[in-house]
Amino acid sequence: MTWPTATLEGGKAAAREGLDLEDFLGDGFGLRQQLASYLGLTAEQLEERLPQSCADLASLHPGAVGFDPQRVEAFYEQTVGTGHLLELAAWHLGSADYIGDTLRLQARFARGAVLDFGGGIGTHALAAAALAEVEQVWFVDINPHNRAFVAERAAHFGLSDRLKVCRDLDDPDLPQHFDTVVCLDVLEHLSDPAGQLERFASRMSEGAIALLNWYFFKGFDGEYPFHFDDPALVEQFFRSLQSRFLEVFHPYLITTRAYRLMG
Repeated sequence: MTWPTATLEGGKAAAREGLDLEDFLGDGFGLRQQLASYLGLTAEQLEERLPQSCADLASLHPGAVGFDPQRVEAFYEQTVGTGHLLELAAWHLGSADYIGDTLRLQARFARGAVLDFGGGIGTHALAAAALAEVEQVWFVDINPHNRAFVAERAAHFGLSDRLKVCRDLDDPDLPQHFDTVVCLDVLEHLSDPAGQLERFASRMSEGAIALLNWYFFKGFDGEYPFHFDDPALVEQFFRSLQSRFLEVFHPYLITTRAYRLMG
């Protein structure tokens, strides 16, 4: 199976060889081998750590008293380390069909300059960089291990010229406006997700599409302690979303939504 083609309404041309959907569904774009190499683990050691990765990451949380919302960025940059790589890898490998639909959705809309904000292990950034109608992908993530790993992956696939790695939106090398914004499984980790929506809106070009999802829930058993769920924060987020963005329909039964700017 390949990416959506120009014969499908809203589709894109096929991806470069080696980064089609079948490759992701098979092995996550070579994720196991690449991650084991980056972490200095054997294949067996990696397989032992992946099932425990969510619990291992949750154990780093200092608790309600010790988790200062104003220091969220510092926590993800300095404390999480490589734990997030393992947790994200387990999620992408274990939910390949779901992630595959988010890649189909991205292929449907992505074009021009693409911002992948909080891109984690780089699945969506790599896939976007291989699309014919994408000129450049800007992968932004505050975790230095995520950035280093994704830069390695881009080099492996010969995509370094099309995928640039940055720490944050203040990087002077980033363009002022993007044609596509991708922000998946990130907003619930931010202390001001409504403010982040405003920052996205200010950087979107005319006709740009934003692909967003969120999960403002700490889990039925507290397995996601890093997620914010304060009702006032969530309400402000939805007020900002509904005042600034208009949803664009897509046919995939996933949590990710497509938006353009209102007006």
